[in-house]
Amino acid sequence: MSMNVLRRLFWSASAVYLLTAAGHVPSMQAQVIPFERYTLGNGLKVILHQDTTTPIVAVTVSYKVGSKNEDPQRTGFAHFFEHLLFEGSENIGRGEYMKLVKTNGGVLNANTFYDRTFYFEILPSNQLELGLWMESERMLHAKIEDQGIETQREVVKEERRQRYDNTPYGGLLDQTMRRTFLSHPYGRSVIGSMDHLNSARKEEFMDFYRTFYVPDNAVLSIAGDFNRTQIKGWIERYFGNIPASTRPIPRPNPAEPVQTAERRDTVYDNIQLPAVVHSFKMPAQGTPDFYPMSMLTSLLSQGASSRFQKSIVDQQQKAVAVGAFPLGMVDHSVAIMYGIVNMGVGPDSLDAAMRAQYQRIRDEITDPKELSKLLNQLENDRVAQLGSVQGIAEQLSDYELFYGDANLINTEFERFRRVTPQDLQRVAQQYLVPQNQVTLYYLPQPKP
Repeated sequence: MSMNVLRRLFWSASAVYLLTAAGHVPSMQAQVIPFERYTLGNGLKVILHQDTTTPIVAVTVSYKVGSKNEDPQRTGFAHFFEHLLFEGSENIGRGEYMKLVKTNGGVLNANTFYDRTFYFEILPSNQLELGLWMESERMLHAKIEDQGIETQREVVKEERRQRYDNTPYGGLLDQTMRRTFLSHPYGRSVIGSMDHLNSARKEEFMDFYRTFYVPDNAVLSIAGDFNRTQIKGWIERYFGNIPASTRPIPRPNPAEPVQTAERRDTVYDNIQLPAVVHSFKMPAQGTPDFYPMSMLTSLLSQGASSRFQKSIVDQQQKAVAVGAFPLGMVDHSVAIMYGIVNMGVGPDSLDAAMRAQYQRIRDEITDPKELSKLLNQLENDRVAQLGSVQGIAEQLSDYELFYGDANLINTEFERFRRVTPQDLQRVAQQYLVPQNQVTLYYLPQPKP
C-alpha cells in the first residue's frame, strides 16, 4: 500500500471529498488572486473572484458548522446534513437536485470536517443563476422530511461500512484523534454515531438546520466567468431576503488538559500488516508556530528524498509506506505521522526508527538547502491547490469563514517563507516530543 493510498484512507475517514474542475493555473511568479468581498444585510459574506479564461464558474457555500459543533449525544449531524441537503427543497423535487446540475453540464459535491461544511457546484458560466438559486434553496427552503431522513440514514450507514468498517486502516484517523483529544470535540468522529442518528427525531434535525444553516453563519464564494453587475443583482435577489439567525450558534471550545506523558494504545483490525501512528498536538492553523510544524511534516515525508522515505523505507527497509501530514484546524491542529511495517518487521522496530527521525530534527539544524527545496515543494502544492475555480473559491471561503481575512490566500505563504532552520528545531523541541505524543499500534486481529 503506497503512502498516497494510506493518506487517502485517513482523509476519506473524515468524509472529505476532493473534486476539482479544469481552470486557470496561476503563474508561479505571480499568484495573486484578485477578489471582491462584501456582506449582505443579513450577514451573509460574499466573495467574488472573476476569471474569464474558461467559461465555467464555481458556486460554493461554506457553513461554519462541523462535527465539533454537535451535541455530544447527537454526533454525526453535520456530516448527515451534507447528505440530507441534497434531498431537495420546497421548489426542487426530491432527487432533482443532482439531476438539475448534471443535465446542465455541471458537477457538484460537498464535504464535512471538524470545523465546517462545504457545498459546491461547478457549472458552465451560462448556468450561474441556476447555481445561485439552488444554493439559496438549500439555505432557506431545504426539505427535512421523514422519507429523506430515513433514506440518508441508510446512505450514511453504508458509507460507514465502506469507508470505515470494511476498509483496511479505515478507522485509523478516528482511533488516533480520540486519543489525542480527551475533552475537545475534535476527539469525536466526523461521521458520528449511527446510534445517535437512529435515535434522532425529525424535530432535532429541524432544530439543527435552523441553528446553523443561516446566512450570518455562511460564506458564499464564487470563482470563474461572470459579469460583476449581473451577479451582484442575482445574489441580492436570491440571498438578500433570507432571514438572519435568531438563536445563538454553539461554538464549543473546551480546554484540553495539558498532556504531560506519552499516551500509548493498541487497536486490532482486519488488516494484514501492522501500522504505527504518532500524533502530536500543535498550535491552531494561522498561529505562528503552525507554519514551522506544518513544514516539519513535509520535511519528513514529502517526496522520494524525504527523511522518512530515504531512511526508513529505502535504507532500513522497515516500512512499505510512511507519511506525515498536518491537520490544520481552528482550535488546535495535529501533526500525524504513520508507517506500515514491512514483512518480518515488528512495530516496535518501526516505532523506534520514526522516533530517531524526530530526535534528529531536535538535535540538528536543518540544512538551508533542504529548507529551500521544501519551500519549492510547498509552492508547487499551492499552485496545484489554486489550479481550479473550485479550489480558489474554497480557499477564499475558508480564509474568510475562519479568520475573517480572505486575502490570506495571497499572503499566508509568506509566513512559510519566513520560517528559518532555527524555527524548525525550536518547534520540534517544543512539540515533537514524547510528552506531547500519542502512539497507536494498529495490529492484525489475532487468529482464533
